[in-house]
Amino acid sequence: MSAMASNESNRERFIQSAIDVAQKYGFDGLDLDWEYPSGKTGMQYLAALFVELRGAVDQEAHRKGRAKLGISAAVFFAPDLRLMSPSRSPYPDAVIAKNVDFINLMCYDYAGDWNTTRTGSLAALYGGEYCTSYGIQKWIEAGVPREKLVMGLPLHGRTWKLSDQNNHGIGAPAVGTGPEDDINSRGYMKYHNVVTFNETSSSF
Repeated sequence: MSAMASNESNRERFIQSAIDVAQKYGFDGLDLDWEYPSGKTGMQYLAALFVELRGAVDQEAHRKGRAKLGISAAVFFAPDLRLMSPSRSPYPDAVIAKNVDFINLMCYDYAGDWNTTRTGSLAALYGGEYCTSYGIQKWIEAGVPREKLVMGLPLHGRTWKLSDQNNHGIGAPAVGTGPEDDINSRGYMKYHNVVTFNETSSSF
């Protein structure tokens, strides 16, 4: 993504090909999921991509007399990416507010295999900086209209191996990750296995 977005000519070709595909197959719009631009320069590339995509979509709709394609983007749960590890530059929130129809906030993975000493809430609604309420409020404060915010929920789980099976609440001591479905992401569990685990586990 960075190599494409760093060059104006590449951005133009990417945008036109995306519009062509969307129109050919009758899609309603385009969703950009770039996880994640690196540094201030990367965010500048992202901003340029949004501005040029908006312009191309509007021109295409006017020229052909058809409804505009929608533009959406999957983004970190909060606009300030200092909360990531490693920390990254913040999103170009003013550009997003002006040029994107809605953003899909990834309000999940607040806890996982990067902390194996205690269990955590995968998608906490409240509680400190790593929670959905905090992230949504920060996007609003950044100037993105409320009607453009879509709260994303996880359909997967995160697991831990408990120090004591009788102590299994949020924040319980752990000694590692638990059952997993992805060798590249320890303790990651797909939704259908979350359901099965909850139905069969003696801990519930």
